[in-house]
Amino acid sequence: MTDAGWRAQRDDAFPEDVERLLATVPEWFGRPESNAEYIDDARTLETWTVRDDSGRVVGVTLVTHHFPQTSEIHFTVVDRAVHGGGVGTAMIEAITEDARARGTKLLEVKTLGPSKADPNYARTRHFYEKMGFLPLEETDLWGADTPCLIMLKSVG
Repeated sequence: MTDAGWRAQRDDAFPEDVERLLATVPEWFGRPESNAEYIDDARTLETWTVRDDSGRVVGVTLVTHHFPQTSEIHFTVVDRAVHGGGVGTAMIEAITEDARARGTKLLEVKTLGPSKADPNYARTRHFYEKMGFLPLEETDLWGADTPCLIMLKSVG
C-alpha cells in the first residue's frame, strides 16, 4: 500500500493486536511491565487503527481526552514491516482532524526525552516534530533514568 492508501479509523479495542505489534519493535518497547500496561490500556482507551488490504491491523494509537480543550496521544505502535510507509502519519492526521472537530485546542504526546541518547527515540521525536508537535518540557515523570519529553501541537 502507498502512503496515500493508508486510512486510520476509530476502532474497537484490540489488545491482542497491540501485543502482536509491540513484539515487532522491541527496541522501542522492551519493558515487559510497560508493555503489559499498554496492552491493558488497549482494552479501555479510545483506539485508532490502520489496516492493510487484508484487514490486518498494522498500526494502533490510543487516545485520551483529558479536558474538552486537550487530548493526548497515549500510545502509538506501528508494525516494523510498514515503518516509514505513512501508517503513523495517517493515524496522527486522522486524530488531529477528530480533535479539531471536537473543539480540542491542544494535542499532547509524551516520549523519551533527548537527554537519554537513543537513536530510535530520536526518530520518534523527529516524527512528532514533522507532524507539528513542539517540545514543551523534559521531566522526570517516568523516573530519573527515563526522561519524559512532553510535546504539544495546536489543533484549534
